[in-house]
Amino acid sequence: MKENVSRREFLKAAGFAALGAGSLGIIAGCGGSTDNPTAPVEGDGEMTYRTHPQNGDKVSILGYGCMRWPMIKNEEGKDVVDQETTNRLVDYAIEHGVNYFDTAPVYLQGQSEKATGIALKRHPRESYFIATKLSNFSNYSRENSLEMYYKSFENLQTDYIDYYLLHSISGMDAFQQRYVDNGVIDFLLEERKAGRIRNLGFSFHGSTEGFDELMATHEQYNWDFVQIQLNYVDWKHAGGRNANAEYLQQELDKRNIPSIIMEPLLGGRLSKVPDNIAERLKERNPQGSVASWAFRFAGTPAGVLCVLSGMTYMEHLQDNVKTYSPLNALTENELEFLEETVILMQDYPTIPCNDCKYCMPCPYGIDIPAILLHYNKCVNAGEIATSSEDSNYSKARRAYLVSYDRAVPKLRQAARCIACGECMAHCPQSIDIPKEIRKIDRYVEKLRSETL
Repeated sequence: MKENVSRREFLKAAGFAALGAGSLGIIAGCGGSTDNPTAPVEGDGEMTYRTHPQNGDKVSILGYGCMRWPMIKNEEGKDVVDQETTNRLVDYAIEHGVNYFDTAPVYLQGQSEKATGIALKRHPRESYFIATKLSNFSNYSRENSLEMYYKSFENLQTDYIDYYLLHSISGMDAFQQRYVDNGVIDFLLEERKAGRIRNLGFSFHGSTEGFDELMATHEQYNWDFVQIQLNYVDWKHAGGRNANAEYLQQELDKRNIPSIIMEPLLGGRLSKVPDNIAERLKERNPQGSVASWAFRFAGTPAGVLCVLSGMTYMEHLQDNVKTYSPLNALTENELEFLEETVILMQDYPTIPCNDCKYCMPCPYGIDIPAILLHYNKCVNAGEIATSSEDSNYSKARRAYLVSYDRAVPKLRQAARCIACGECMAHCPQSIDIPKEIRKIDRYVEKLRSETL
């Protein structure tokens, strides 16, 4: 490209701010032509596929995030995966072109990998790609790390893993401690050579500086893919210490490293936006769901290989399949519309919790995600009172207190927090959890005592 190329022209060439799908690297439909991987081939209601630039994998743009399988109570009252419903979800997904399934040893308190393996084993191995992770957060000894690695094969009932990730890396310090000093990265590179790992990458939560450090290792480790958080809020307005997704995607594009996208809905918040924002989105596209805007955004950059969604319910799966069958990439005008939408959303300050549950279990029994998500829900519904003088104070007070007691059992509410801080080290969004929990507890106490 010429040195005097404008930023807008560069983004167009990169495939993001394109007018229509013409310049995007999209391949749609199982039977679509793949002679030119940069040309769009749209099938009649068929899933859109992207081609891995190095190995030629044809990956569905919609990937199944297996962190939120449906749960039921067993005979002992314990929450367990509803395997029958999970099987039905997997069957529908594969039938409608989804071929990428992402799990991890720590998801669903250790239940996700096994449930995913049971559901997938009922289908031909060549019909799907499995992604899992080395989640050695608290114990990164070589012995524990390798035990976790081999256990994933057992749980998933497979003899190779298509996409293997170093789980939630923020920079070189964590990478050095969890994978280099113990020799685990050298082991994984040998496993890739042997074919038991088909593609090796990492998932990232962190700052621009941390990402630059990790990108500097690409020549040494030849990363096959990187998983990043990308959505229309985090594109330019990432919260906490997280880097903007625009920067992350551009750095990957420079190196021709495909990205896997996590949190396209920002922990569900982009499907449960405030009413005025939802009306704005529906007015612009009456046929599409509120969530479809976020999924179209996440799938638009040409360097994106797959967009993950944790679909607990069939209606979510069906809506996402519809959005991506085929993907109607966002126009430049629509991208500008979403940026304006983000600015409007900043008037509604929710807590950036994505319900990953990495902060759990709390040693004092507090249900941290439930407390934060309930607060966000009330913010979006306009049920937060700022003063007893507010015109809607009585209604907002009752709505919050009643729904709070329903959403979070008394013994697991914010009042039990002692601010030990143990949860903060595990939060990929860098939320000051004790601060937010105390803020909510003070608000609840003022509502109960009517001293707001």
